[in-house]
Amino acid sequence: GSMSSRKGLNGACSVHEYTGSFLGQSAHFKMTSVCGHVMTLDFIGKYNSWDKVDPAELFSKAPTEKKEANPKLTMVKFLQVEGRGCDCIVLWLDCDKEGENICFEVLDAVLPVMNKPRGTERTVYRAKFSSITDTDICNAMNHLGEPNRNEALSVDARQELDLRIGCAFTRFQTKYFQGKYGNLDSSLISFGPCQTPTLGFCVERHDKIQSFKPETYWVLQAKVNPEKESSLTLDWDRVRVFDREVAQMFLNITKMAKEAKVESVSKKEKVKQRPLALNTVEMLRVASAALGIKPQHAMQIAERLYTQGYISYPRTETTHYPENFDLKGCLRQQANNPYWAETVKVLLSEGINRPRKGHDAGDHPPITPMRAATEAELGGDGWRLYEYITRHFIATVSADCKYLQTTISFSIGPERFTCVGKVVTSPGFTEIMPWHSIPLEESLPHCEKGDLFPIGEIKLLEKQTSPPDYLTEAELITLMEKHGIGTDASIPVHINNICQRNYVTVESGRRLKPTNLGIVLVHGYYKIDAELVLPTIRSAVEKQLNLIALGKANYHQVLEHTLDIFKRKFHYFVDSIAGMDELMEVSFSPLAATGKPLSRCGKCHRFMKYIQAKPSRLHCSHCDDTYSLPQNGTIKLYKELRCPLDDFELVLWSSGSRGKSYPLCPYCYNHPPFRDMKKGMGCNECTHPTCQHSLSMLGIGQCVECENGVLVLDSTSGPKWKMACNKCNVIVHFFENAHKVRVSPETCDLCEAALVDVDFNKAKSPLPGDETQHSGCVFCDPVFQDLVELKHAAMRHPMHRGGQGKRQGRGRGKGRRPGGRLNPKKPKDKMAALAAYFV
Repeated sequence: GSMSSRKGLNGACSVHEYTGSFLGQSAHFKMTSVCGHVMTLDFIGKYNSWDKVDPAELFSKAPTEKKEANPKLTMVKFLQVEGRGCDCIVLWLDCDKEGENICFEVLDAVLPVMNKPRGTERTVYRAKFSSITDTDICNAMNHLGEPNRNEALSVDARQELDLRIGCAFTRFQTKYFQGKYGNLDSSLISFGPCQTPTLGFCVERHDKIQSFKPETYWVLQAKVNPEKESSLTLDWDRVRVFDREVAQMFLNITKMAKEAKVESVSKKEKVKQRPLALNTVEMLRVASAALGIKPQHAMQIAERLYTQGYISYPRTETTHYPENFDLKGCLRQQANNPYWAETVKVLLSEGINRPRKGHDAGDHPPITPMRAATEAELGGDGWRLYEYITRHFIATVSADCKYLQTTISFSIGPERFTCVGKVVTSPGFTEIMPWHSIPLEESLPHCEKGDLFPIGEIKLLEKQTSPPDYLTEAELITLMEKHGIGTDASIPVHINNICQRNYVTVESGRRLKPTNLGIVLVHGYYKIDAELVLPTIRSAVEKQLNLIALGKANYHQVLEHTLDIFKRKFHYFVDSIAGMDELMEVSFSPLAATGKPLSRCGKCHRFMKYIQAKPSRLHCSHCDDTYSLPQNGTIKLYKELRCPLDDFELVLWSSGSRGKSYPLCPYCYNHPPFRDMKKGMGCNECTHPTCQHSLSMLGIGQCVECENGVLVLDSTSGPKWKMACNKCNVIVHFFENAHKVRVSPETCDLCEAALVDVDFNKAKSPLPGDETQHSGCVFCDPVFQDLVELKHAAMRHPMHRGGQGKRQGRGRGKGRRPGGRLNPKKPKDKMAALAAYFV
């Protein structure tokens, strides 16, 4: 039938409506979506402040609440508007624990506005599916179940544990160490119940490398000549010896022999098994080791391939296909791809092999290609991952690789030597996965027991044992899976976190080398409480969370018991922090010895040092005070001007020539001087009534895009003048080559924005009649209309600073309402607003 589509009120989710049949009755369907989790868990109010709350309170005293995960999407309101008056709801979220949790977030929003059921009538249904294909979708619709409350609760428990434990340790560590050391080069000294054991594996390997002492050993190597022009290298049965004199003795004994005697010849047919069906962990391992794609990126690509219908659900622990899985149907989809069409056609005509029996975790079928694709369709990494998934699937239904292994045993004097040769008799699955093929080797000579071959040479090779290499991402994933750290979905997130936090760096071959900070942290945990970094406790917690999901453990009891354990560990950690600090002292420099002099302190009038390493900050060694600064930009002195409130020298933050910049007082930035200001605000948000750098003097009008921002003149931007929003990344370029631009005390009669006085260079004035001066409204004045251009700042990072204050008025001068808002009376529609103001 026909279907109508429209955008929802939040602009992010579409709504599709159509008429059809539901449970044998005619029904009007309304189909929409959400963008991940609707809600997120967070502490309430003051408990989000690092300065006001003791981290120890976060384990039990600090209340938590569910907040909208992305307030800008107004997802709850959107769901309620669309769900109002509906009789039934069918939940089609991802079929894993996280998806089950989102089901109940949607229900919490929608059930209060839906029609009340008549009697015991059922209104909530859950669709279970593993791929987005017609067959799977129809099958799910015909077998609707119910959402699983226990699985959702296990996710709630994990969220609360990670929030309370992670925040408590992270806040304490970050404040303690950043308050003492200046070159840690990490904006957050974080702890995570899964993240920290993940780092522990990397540091454990690093320690083995550092403590490794190479040993010299000797190997006896013999070569025989079966024919005049050929030679055969033999392997010594003793493999190696670590005593030079003993090795020399064996060499002398064997050198006495003139010929090598064949003691035995054995031939055995061997099998290299086809792979098990593909699960998430194996996909991530191969993506990193063979394709060079980092795990988190591989997961994102797999999710995109799934939502586009190319593969089945990419989060699964299962490596066993259910008996009723349509393997031939999936294989037929690949019959026309030029890379493997011939292999597929042979399999379809001769019959497929039943995949090996793997592990059935009871979640989803293995990762399988669901429809054909081309390199042109997917491109780049998307195609490379899809190609591997498809080749792996074809391999699982192919024959095993068979080869004949010949082993010849020789004696040279009293010593035994061996050589092995392999000849492939049936390549099987290695045709589609050639990287698994048996390497071509020299063919062995035909011989029988008792045959004698002349000896070409016998020599002693001196070698040394070598240390292990740093862990690859693939090896780390294996260790995490083995020890139960994280889930198949969260493993790539934890690995990405330790990279982003500067605890490890990714070297060639995607090997993870711990940084100085990562090493000191792990060694510190070992020194104070090894269980904080060992995988044992988190593995036990994961088992408890799985018991909640299965309905075998009580949510509240697991939560309370686990938090009690970590609360005790936290108090012991705080009391013993000096142990970790001793390690920090060796590796990092104190604040007073870091950075370079930049601006004067308002208290002692001595120079404060600017510490550029993350998080960048100013430190006064005389007062022993540290002042945080906006991040991800450059900081320089601002004309040696001082703040009228505290006498601190102002500094200028800039995100680059194409971005925005604003001055700030280091003291006011950390200690807001007015009630309506928040921590982390610069001069462009300061409501001081007379300071020449404040919002009150330089604010022009309400931002044309965001709700709370004010466009503020950037007085340092001439001759390429601009004003920038003090909340979002909107920049307005205007009056290029003007000699001076000043904000007038007068306001526009139409929109209440501040007027602007502009002095143009006489030679480059765009004003009519050789005029060089004009005063008017940036938004309404027809003379200024062609001189204004809206842009977006080139930000290095979207969250370039903290603090989201309320919209402030300039509140000074004749013609303004005290505390009045600077908002041009713009149309409600934002695009219309842009058209109206920036034609």
